[in-house]
Amino acid sequence: MVEDLNAMILAGKGMEAFEKYYADDVSMQENGDAPRVGKDINRKYEQDFFAGVTKFEGKVANVAVGPDVSMVEWDMDITHKDWGNAKRSQVAVQTWKNGKIAAEKFYYKG
Repeated sequence: MVEDLNAMILAGKGMEAFEKYYADDVSMQENGDAPRVGKDINRKYEQDFFAGVTKFEGKVANVAVGPDVSMVEWDMDITHKDWGNAKRSQVAVQTWKNGKIAAEKFYYKG
């Protein structure tokens, strides 16, 4: 599942991956920000993000998978029409339940 999710993102299919792998009650969080809870709220956030991306170069640096958790380290170079260019490494910690991501927290220096 994690490998397919990452491959979809790298292929420019981030929203398709979101629909396939995220639970209806998913909680998503950026660093220490308050979590966004619910697929509808997170769908809007993801749609806005992907709609603004004008360039994305990324690679998966490392992946760790346990029974109900995965961690993916990304190296990314993103240009966004509203936020400008960002080169960063980020770790996504994903908690899985019934084949879907129930919670995801992103850690990065922002």
